[in-house]
Amino acid sequence: MTTINWDQFTAVDMRVGTIIKVELFPEANKPAYKLTIDFGQSLGIKKTSAQLTHRYTPETLVNKQIVAVINFPPKQIANFMSECLVLGAVDESGDVILLELTAKVNNGLRIA
Repeated sequence: MTTINWDQFTAVDMRVGTIIKVELFPEANKPAYKLTIDFGQSLGIKKTSAQLTHRYTPETLVNKQIVAVINFPPKQIANFMSECLVLGAVDESGDVILLELTAKVNNGLRIA
């Protein structure tokens, strides 16, 4: 495990967002969804892809508040440009369990 300092940690901009749209992403190498996420008025809407198809259906993801890193540079994934990285725990089978909030909060709140 690599140790990081406090400045490196605070440089990672993790925010709360609400998933507002989920689409299948058949062009991805591994089963994935295209997610559209609302990060609030000041940060706006961002898109990403996520390999969540084993645990979640599109219907269970819409309106779910999640945590994502929003200050990575955009990344091309197949024919899609990813603008953020949704965070989750990955089990030994590779299944992703999303980090979720236990209470509804305003979109765009920073994770500290």
